[in-house]
Amino acid sequence: MLKLAQIIPEHAIVPDLRGRTREEIVAELLDALVRCGAVAAELAADLGARVLERERKGSTGFGKGVAVPHVKHRSIERMCGAIGLSRLGVDFNALDRAPVFTFVLLISPDSRPEDHLRAMEVIFKNLSKETFRRFLRQASSAQGVAALLEEADQSQLTG
Repeated sequence: MLKLAQIIPEHAIVPDLRGRTREEIVAELLDALVRCGAVAAELAADLGARVLERERKGSTGFGKGVAVPHVKHRSIERMCGAIGLSRLGVDFNALDRAPVFTFVLLISPDSRPEDHLRAMEVIFKNLSKETFRRFLRQASSAQGVAALLEEADQSQLTG
């Protein structure tokens, strides 16, 4: 069973996003993935452009204050993700037109589409739970978010 903590390293958690636009949010999350060594710095611009291109085709803001921008890329060898929280909310063109407060960016190898789908399933399964979303929004540190991810992973195993 794929776990959130396997997808999102603690060092790729941004508990207080500063960005106010889709572009700034995506850039901040990619910067976190570069800083923690999950994504090569020279890929960040291309990944950002592809994520934003995907967003223009259809927003990944699925409502309830959540967006899951994602992309598959030929130069990515290992799936990785970043999570970020915006205190003020960002217009991410969400389906319900409401601001987005929680962002999960998923970057996957294009050679492993089944892993990408499994990761999206795990992410959506957890983000569809109102309690999980509420606790995420209340988290004030990367450690707090990481603890919530671990807790969600444990409840997957037992639930």
